[in-house]
Amino acid sequence: MKKTKVLKIFGLASIAALAMTFHSCSKKTSSETLIGTAEEPGWKKNADTPITFDWYINFSWFARHWGESKVSKYVTEKTGVNINFIVPAGNEAEKLNTMIAGDALPDLITIGWYEGQVPMMIDSGLVESLDELAIKYDPYFLKVASPEKLGWYEQDDNHVYGYPNASYTPADYEKYKGKLTSNETFLVRKDLYEALGKPDMTRPEGFLQALRKAKEKFPTVNGLPLIPFGTTEFSDVGNSQLQSVLSHFLAISPERNGLVEDANLGLTENPEYVRWLRMLRQAHEEGLIATDLFVDKRSQIEEKAAQGRYFCMLYQNWDMQASQHALYAKDENSIYIAVDGPKNSRGDDPKLAGGSIAGWTVTLISKNCKDKARAIQFLTYLISEEGQMDMNFGIPEETYTMENGKPVLLPRIKEIDSKDKNKQETEIGVQFTYWMLMDTAWQTQWGIEYSPSLAQPQLWTSPYVTSYAVYDGLNLPAGSDEYIMYQDIQRRWGKTLSKLIRAKSDKEFDDMIAEFNEYKNSRGYKKIQELQTNMMKKNKEKLEKKFDR
Repeated sequence: MKKTKVLKIFGLASIAALAMTFHSCSKKTSSETLIGTAEEPGWKKNADTPITFDWYINFSWFARHWGESKVSKYVTEKTGVNINFIVPAGNEAEKLNTMIAGDALPDLITIGWYEGQVPMMIDSGLVESLDELAIKYDPYFLKVASPEKLGWYEQDDNHVYGYPNASYTPADYEKYKGKLTSNETFLVRKDLYEALGKPDMTRPEGFLQALRKAKEKFPTVNGLPLIPFGTTEFSDVGNSQLQSVLSHFLAISPERNGLVEDANLGLTENPEYVRWLRMLRQAHEEGLIATDLFVDKRSQIEEKAAQGRYFCMLYQNWDMQASQHALYAKDENSIYIAVDGPKNSRGDDPKLAGGSIAGWTVTLISKNCKDKARAIQFLTYLISEEGQMDMNFGIPEETYTMENGKPVLLPRIKEIDSKDKNKQETEIGVQFTYWMLMDTAWQTQWGIEYSPSLAQPQLWTSPYVTSYAVYDGLNLPAGSDEYIMYQDIQRRWGKTLSKLIRAKSDKEFDDMIAEFNEYKNSRGYKKIQELQTNMMKKNKEKLEKKFDR
């Protein structure tokens, strides 16, 4: 109840009695949360008062729980904060939209910055301004938060509502030059690839021939049918790996003729992109692409990868960790390695996306939050040097030690992490098991030590890392004509992409491409381009901006 309603019902004397009762049960109540200062963070002052936050994670695959692992217990003991993670069981958008419509958002929300619900929640007044909460409850937040990241996420009202994870500022690219890696990889199963003589797969013809030879020479793997080619799951708006990631391998510029060429909608007029889609059509016609490609979800893809059933994959290497560990434990030569993948007709090197200033997700504090002071203070802890150390390395002397000023995981922790990632994350919780506010640029300074099963794909990408920050956040205003057009065209593309790969002939393929291009242009794609181009120009200005309060 709000304070005014409580006063009317109980009267001042009753309120005083209630306050005394609650005070006798706890050292501090939520309403008595101590305020931080610019010199001392608030979380340290309130660590002896337990509180549990409901934290919504907008990813159905997230399967971790707070309170099971050593790290989560350690953080709760240190801060007094316990977490109840809420994860959608099915479609993320449906779950989140239902909560938004019912004004039922939990205390904290972590969601991809690119999701349309982010501006929706901000515009609807459903989330708090982080800078205002910081000034009111914990000025230390502004001391540890990146001014560049806050500046990037500053809204037209001069406030900031979300803080990113995995975000890289222009300064980070200078500071960690040569050390940054990309999550975008073309992977092949090492032993099979080498047995075929390491075929050149940079051209469509060579790619197709390699798939044929792989299926011919290795029809089964461990008693199961070989899957010549795999990628991430398809959605109702297409496939991220076969859109933006493929365009990065082909070194296609996000700008053409001075306009933004959206990777989700614009590539169907690019001949370099179309020639590779046409190759996939041919592969499907020859039985080299399984029907499962279009229906498998992430868990099924990871299971098949862990069985080593794919010959090659266009896939995000970060998500291959558990599979790589499982394969390495059985046979170190059966893991997946990164090699030169699709290239444009000029043979240019790929331009793989490194971390962007927008990051991966943003975390927001709901207007419904039970204790906004404790919430902003917990965010202060998580983004601080101390929080990052705890979330990445864990507990001093129990999970890591300092060697020559550098934190190093203990050998037994490294071993568990390399052999059984799931066990490590469930029982120990280091290496950003709780990644919601991880600072991967900060992590780079320690010279990341990869396990043998993971090192090669990560390090392979380093020479090709490119910043696409200027093209981040080109989300169209929710409810605008352009937004409605974009959503409509995206859904049309989602249906078209899988049909293109399953087309029965090149003519049918070409007809589908022409039909889609006609549809998107008739639906106002040029207006979308113009708006996104203007947004891109503003991004160039934002990259030079620092949040100042």
